[in-house]
Order: sequence, then structure tokens, then C-alpha cells
Amino acid sequence: MMGSPESEKDRLSWETQHRVSLTRGFWMLETEVTQEMWRSVMGNNPSSFAGARNPVENVSWNDCQEFCTKLKQKLGITIGLPTEAQWEYACRAGTTGPYGGSGDLDDMGWYYDNSGSGTHQVGTKQANAWGLYDMHGNVYEWCQDWYGSYDESPTSDPSGPSSGSRRVVRGGSWFNGAKLCRSADRVSYSPELRIDFLGFRVCSEQ
Repeated sequence: MMGSPESEKDRLSWETQHRVSLTRGFWMLETEVTQEMWRSVMGNNPSSFAGARNPVENVSWNDCQEFCTKLKQKLGITIGLPTEAQWEYACRAGTTGPYGGSGDLDDMGWYYDNSGSGTHQVGTKQANAWGLYDMHGNVYEWCQDWYGSYDESPTSDPSGPSSGSRRVVRGGSWFNGAKLCRSADRVSYSPELRIDFLGFRVCSEQ
């Protein structure tokens, strides 16, 4: 069930709960892409909060596409951003509440109340049940999809609208309060935007 139930605290109207089936397996990077990962592929580091193991930030959706193309050439496998549905499925890891893992945001992520106004090394909070770190907080994560209203009917392998002006980001960041770090929360930005709370992680489909 993608989205949030009407009973969830802080939910927003565009989080309408609906049934989604994912028919293709995928692997997801266990952490956000770090600055050392980015440098090894792109040869530079655009981040404001320096740290080899901190998530790369100040990267646009378009920059992430270039990274994925270059990494694909290096590894010889398909690499891309997760769809919004893949991202939420991985974030929840079988949970149904506002936050994955223990259900306590302080256990799971760096956000406004505990971040000290900056990013932190990846993997220093608890992993969720599927071994994924920082799905909540640290940096927002770009998804592949254009932003749009959910199709509320049951659907398989959704990939968002065919066009748009803003791309989906998920998970909240060091800059955001708890309600924007929920598993179901949806935000969108221009694909050209670079700012110090926007990063990403990659996945590869089977």
C-alpha cells in the first residue's frame, strides 16, 4: 500500500493510499551516494558539507542522470534512480507506520532536531529491516519520476506521469522537520535545482 492512511499524523491530501505491485526485482544502494563515490565517477565534489563518507549534495536530477550513465559504463550493468514506488517500498521495508525501521525517527535518520544543521556520514543511524540506511533524513533523494497526482486504482510498476516540470524527491533531509521525513511524504523540485539538502541513491533492476 503506497501512500498514507487518513489516520496518519501530519499526512497530506496528495498521499492518497493505493495498491501498487512491483513485478521486477531490484537492488538498491544501501546508503546514499557519498562524496567519495561521486568523485570516483565524476572527478569533482560539489558538496557544501565536506566529508568523504557524507552524502553528496548540491546535485541536480540532471547531474544524477549523468552520474548513472557514467557508472553504467564503468560497471556494465543498468544503473538508475529508483522510481517513486520503488523508493517507498524500500523505505518501508515491510512497515506501515510513518517511519521505517524502529519507527522512531531519531533512531533512523538525521533531521532538523538532531542534525546540527548539516549532513552526517552515511550509515551512522540504524538500518531498516532490509539493510538500507538513511532512508529518512540526511539528504532528500531524487527519484526518477515526474511529480503528479497518484493514480488511485491498483497499478503495477508505476513510473509517474510521462511529462512534467518537477521531479520527485523523497525522505526528508537534515534541514527538515519530522513530518517531511515520513515514508509517505512527497516533495518535488525542478530537475535543474542544486542545493545542499538534495542528494540521491541508485538502484539496478534485475
